[in-house]
Amino acid sequence: MLDLVALGGHIQALRHSRTLTLQQLAGAADVSVSMLSSVERGQKAPTVVVLARIAEGLGVPLAQLVALPDDNRVIVRRAVDQDGVDEPGGWRWVILTPVVPGVNFEWIRSTLPPDCDAGRFPAYAPGSHEYVVVESGTLRLTIGDESVDLNDGDSAYFAADVTHGYANAGPAPCTYYVAALIMRPRAAVGHVPLGGVTRG
Repeated sequence: MLDLVALGGHIQALRHSRTLTLQQLAGAADVSVSMLSSVERGQKAPTVVVLARIAEGLGVPLAQLVALPDDNRVIVRRAVDQDGVDEPGGWRWVILTPVVPGVNFEWIRSTLPPDCDAGRFPAYAPGSHEYVVVESGTLRLTIGDESVDLNDGDSAYFAADVTHGYANAGPAPCTYYVAALIMRPRAAVGHVPLGGVTRG
């Protein structure tokens, strides 16, 4: 028997990983916002047609949408399945972690070309956290009104309930990682999403 709550959580987690709002996914899937909301909350059993539309809107096979992980199952995300996004200015970020329903955690790898400012990102809910590690280059991390430069191998932590930004003012590309534990996703596009987005 299909667990509607688990299914809804899985759909919501997939939507969050793509930094889509309910309205955006509903439009892409050609279903009503109220229907999608009810499905995500486990309050309505979707038909196969609705599930197929949601899967298409998320860009995943229907089988992946309804295949819910068991509590003790290992979830693997192959490199070819990782979501990479190319932003204006040459900035690229990739969500490395598998989507786990009910777990608002993402691990993101970002690369900023020289003289690239990824911009400022809205605050997450109180209780959210981000860890940043620089693999190569120099990253200017701005938290609220304060900025700090991080070099190769440097790391930082900050409470992610403030606006924050990532920039590379150096002459070489900067590659860095963000591990984000988010209490709830932002409405605006984040890195992430989580991370700097549901993204940094």
